[in-house]
Amino acid sequence: MQKTVGKAINRYGLIAAGDRVAVGVSGGKDSIVLLESLAVRRRWIPIHYDIHAVHVQVKGITVELDRDYYRKFCGELDIAFHHRTIEIDLNRDPGKTVCFVCAWHRRKELFSAVKELRCRRLALGHHMDDALETFLLNMTFNSSISSMPPKLPMFGGEFDIIRPLILLKEKEVERYARIREFPTDKTRCPYGDTTRRADMKRIIGELASMNKKAKNNIFRSLSNIHKEYLPPE
Repeated sequence: MQKTVGKAINRYGLIAAGDRVAVGVSGGKDSIVLLESLAVRRRWIPIHYDIHAVHVQVKGITVELDRDYYRKFCGELDIAFHHRTIEIDLNRDPGKTVCFVCAWHRRKELFSAVKELRCRRLALGHHMDDALETFLLNMTFNSSISSMPPKLPMFGGEFDIIRPLILLKEKEVERYARIREFPTDKTRCPYGDTTRRADMKRIIGELASMNKKAKNNIFRSLSNIHKEYLPPE
């Protein structure tokens, strides 16, 4: 786990000495594994960076985080913990999915926190499966070849979104969270099973059943594009 996270950080230049890193915390397995991985990594490298855990709760939709547990968990790892609560009107944009509206408002609040905390990086717990699902979604519904890059500059370079778990598969993250006995969110979003992302997850699962290397191969293909064999723009 730590070795793969470190490999991603070094390969893609995700964190540098003296950085202030905000970590988006959802209460699920991905974000808590990310938190611990970034904190433990500091013990074995010759540089230091500050870590701020930020949780944004949406009233009536997202599950309320066990703040006492996370404050203690973050305290033991020398991580600052921040909690925010917002309310959103799901009827304001009837043409958009609930997941889109919820995610947009959470991300907006998270960006505000990053700026207020003066962080240069915003680490999100997206893993390889998330990137592959996004890749298929964008091809299928947006007619574009794009996904979740390991590092993405925001607002003209004001800060970067980074994804240190990008080289890990979802099953690997789940296994680590289970071994560590992390109290991850057991309550599913009431809208989660109706999303297009859930459909893409099933498709990727079918591809992986045909070829055990399918996930790695598709991910690597994102950086191995032969434009001469594609239609012109």
